[in-house]
Amino acid sequence: MIDLRSDTVTQPTEEMRQAMAEAAVGDDVYGEDPSVNRLEELGARMVGKDAAVFVASGTMGNLVALLAHTQPGEEIIVGAEAHIYYYEAGGLARVAGVLPRQADDRSGVLEASEVKRLLRPENIHFPRTRLVCLENTHNRGGGTVMTPEQMRQVYELAREHGLSVHLDGARIFNASVATGIPVQEFTKYTDSVMFCLSKGLSAPVGSLLAGTREFVARARRARKLVGGGMRQAGVLAAAGIVALERMVDRLAEDHANARLLAEGIAGLPGIHLDLNRVQTNIVAFELTGDGMSADEFLQRLRQKGILAGSMSSTCIRMVTNRHITRGDIETVIKAVAEILH
Repeated sequence: MIDLRSDTVTQPTEEMRQAMAEAAVGDDVYGEDPSVNRLEELGARMVGKDAAVFVASGTMGNLVALLAHTQPGEEIIVGAEAHIYYYEAGGLARVAGVLPRQADDRSGVLEASEVKRLLRPENIHFPRTRLVCLENTHNRGGGTVMTPEQMRQVYELAREHGLSVHLDGARIFNASVATGIPVQEFTKYTDSVMFCLSKGLSAPVGSLLAGTREFVARARRARKLVGGGMRQAGVLAAAGIVALERMVDRLAEDHANARLLAEGIAGLPGIHLDLNRVQTNIVAFELTGDGMSADEFLQRLRQKGILAGSMSSTCIRMVTNRHITRGDIETVIKAVAEILH
């Protein structure tokens, strides 16, 4: 099968498997796992932060960040289409106990002007706003990139109003590779950043949450609260080290394949696809023809040996990854054309 459902389907490389088999381990909850310590130091350095903590997933990393930044009953400004709000099982409300103030991020970017519009005046009736959450690249936006300048504008506005900024940077290295801008030029406009090792970077498990040492100390306590003390986690961290050292630059191949796919289907009848949105490894498009739902389209794709996903009853999402070849893309373009005709 050609699997375009997500870049989370990537398998660990042989180098990762070897590193996992040979990993030095200890009890990470005691801070004694050398492989985890090395991964955290490497990850923090790469995104320009003082420290980092290894977590089981991006969802856990975002939740731990909310717990470390806020108190129950406080408010966060977050995009209505953001992963933190849309795809994380309501953890922001159920576990962190924060109130989401939903921002318009349908463009794939949460603009400073939108954040400013949502800022509340000081009033005893209002919850206290503590945090702005950004997402880069933006999943439901189609893998769009928020530029460092756009991030700077939000960050400086947040600073003026005493707010912190957290970045859901699950695919922040995709943003860096796509633009040619060093990742630290993005992350310097954040107080904390979570990034995934298990998507395009191909590690089997895990994400990192980075920030100041004080923030990471709070995050470690929050990680323990939600059951994230993973003990001899060095067998996982070893793969993460390989991911950061070996797999970042090759993301450009995924971007090239996504562009090839997008250009190959954009002109087909029954599809609306904004090529300006295809900036990294995600291709999202609307079915505009009469009578075919996303579910039916996906079923027909599966019959042709292709897996994809949907974001609504009419929106299809395809995500390239290191297992997808140029030949696979050509096969998918042909299949889509056949289905639509």
